[in-house]
Amino acid sequence: MKFSEIRERITGINCSVFGISWNPSEAECNIAKRIIRFLEDRRVLYSPSEMEVPNHCVQSIIEIRKFLTTELQSLSNKSKLYDPVKAMRISCRKFLDKMNIEDNRFMDNARSWGHWASWTFASALGELRGNFGIMVAQIATLYGIDVEDDLASIIPEKDN
Repeated sequence: MKFSEIRERITGINCSVFGISWNPSEAECNIAKRIIRFLEDRRVLYSPSEMEVPNHCVQSIIEIRKFLTTELQSLSNKSKLYDPVKAMRISCRKFLDKMNIEDNRFMDNARSWGHWASWTFASALGELRGNFGIMVAQIATLYGIDVEDDLASIIPEKDN
């Protein structure tokens, strides 16, 4: 999906893309592109949740959180990229907190559709995807980055 299409979908970002008031540095643009490209290959963010294996999802979210932490360390807290990346990292932590990964019975039951643990898993995954969709849209719009269709599927639709 082209970033201009993404820009049309979202509301609430009151900045001019590549406007006079703000031009991102090349290093910041590269970090933003690297983050989007990394997330495009994370099917936990967009594959149908019934296809997902909870243990694999947890591992993928741990990897995403580590990657975001590394990228965050190279950003100034005044960077426009800092807050969306931090929000995604917080979403990862919140997902992992809900997953009770230390309890093997919980993780086994999360695979059994109809068990309450699977509801917790699906709910936490949906919340994470919703948060990531908003942040991906913000980053793509701010930095003029096209997003592969799979990842773009989690970007919220424009309100009519």
